[in-house]
Amino acid sequence: MDKQQSTFVRGTFILTTAAFITRILGFVNSIIMARFLGPEGIGLLMMAHPLVPMMITLTSLGLPVAISKLVAEAEARGDSAKVKRILQVSLSITVSMSIVLTLGTFLGAKPIAGMILADQRAYYAMLAIIPIAPLVAISSVLKGYFRGKQNMKPIAVSDVVENIVQIALIAALVQMLVPYGLEYAAAGAMICTVLGEGSGLLYLLIMYTIHRRKNSAQVQADQPLPGKKQTLSELLSIGLPSTGQGFIHSIYRAIKPALVIKSLAIAGIGTAVATKQYGLLVGYAFPLLVFPTFIMHSLSTALIPSISEANAANNRRLIHERIDQAIGLAFMIGAPCTIILYMWAVPLTTVLYHSPEAGKLLMLLAPFFLLHYFEDPLHAVLLGIGKVKTVMWNFIMSTLLQAVAMFIFGSEWGIYGVATGINFGICIITMLNFLAISTYIGFSVDVRRYLKIILCLLAMAVCGQAASTYMSQAGFGQPWVVAVSIAVSLCVYSLSLMATQSVKPVFRGGSTKGFFTKL
Repeated sequence: MDKQQSTFVRGTFILTTAAFITRILGFVNSIIMARFLGPEGIGLLMMAHPLVPMMITLTSLGLPVAISKLVAEAEARGDSAKVKRILQVSLSITVSMSIVLTLGTFLGAKPIAGMILADQRAYYAMLAIIPIAPLVAISSVLKGYFRGKQNMKPIAVSDVVENIVQIALIAALVQMLVPYGLEYAAAGAMICTVLGEGSGLLYLLIMYTIHRRKNSAQVQADQPLPGKKQTLSELLSIGLPSTGQGFIHSIYRAIKPALVIKSLAIAGIGTAVATKQYGLLVGYAFPLLVFPTFIMHSLSTALIPSISEANAANNRRLIHERIDQAIGLAFMIGAPCTIILYMWAVPLTTVLYHSPEAGKLLMLLAPFFLLHYFEDPLHAVLLGIGKVKTVMWNFIMSTLLQAVAMFIFGSEWGIYGVATGINFGICIITMLNFLAISTYIGFSVDVRRYLKIILCLLAMAVCGQAASTYMSQAGFGQPWVVAVSIAVSLCVYSLSLMATQSVKPVFRGGSTKGFFTKL
């Protein structure tokens, strides 16, 4: 138990640290693009970008997860020949499919643009982003390989390199192209994204070459390579179940801009204004909302193997302990972020983007987005206990309901109706996953710990608001008011957590003291 606990916490910490650095860089990148392109240009970017996940899903076939799992199992057996064959087969599939799909997308760019782009000015941005698919597909295979080897450093460094190169190029290229029109500037931003991804892939290839040379003698001494068909079958048996969900998600992301623009048109909003409002929603409000999710994503990455191991050993106590840890950490991180994004919504978007109107959307989304912070841990738990089909069907059902709600509400209330539809979808997916876990294995909630955290949140809100009011009355500028008042609220929250000893149970596992509520 001690070793398992140490491995789980250490893995979560390493992944969270790496993700935090890349998320900061990505957030800086989004601010730079927002400053150069404005909400209308960001809207054009967001219309073209959903094409990428669809292509990546089709080229990767869910292989990164399968690669990491199979490589880890082969490493445990000392079967380096199996590891080599896994990588060969995976790269063959992804390279072949990515080349075919990339060429096909280029050749069919005009009809594809006519189907998925609500604003045809996004056509050039769509063309510019197409070459990223094979780069991401190959990178995902190499990252899966290094995860299986439990070597996280190449993955973390490649992500940092990618973001640094992208930021440096955007600052130069986009600014140069803005005078020629937003459509060309948006295409320039996409080109920078492709070049950034290429730089990250180059680093991964260098690290893989070094790693392979170090282990070449061991591989040569191994048994003959296992059959390609057997390895392919093993990879697809794990990867394909998640491909369906990924494909649905990619299709939804691709049609989402057109769905939103159409609903806004029914509400009497013109295309240019609708594009601007969509940019405010997905380019300004959403980067702030999803910023804390890197912690939950890292937690989920470490949670899947931990839950799987406990489930294989039929250790229900450890499963419940991990669930309590995951839900507790998600609430502990997500709740203060929700309060900050709600209380300082307009000041934040004004300071960061010079766009106070985006703050109203942020204020509408923030309270419901707290439920979104539970999505990754709940998703990981269901995957860990082998309920892949349940995850897929819950996602499909909630996505369809969200799309319908966005269209109906958007047609009535404009962009605020679209945000309401998004909130509805978040509630549905969280409820379905909670009910699924409760049905399959049940779980217990330490009510006393959550009451303590709620008290800490109240102290945080009161002190943060008091600091904001005092500094505003004292004549400080808005950037200082926002930065200091948020810092004060976070300090109060952290000190309150330590004073009430609310942090320790999350990192040492579910407490056996106090009273629990079974769900």
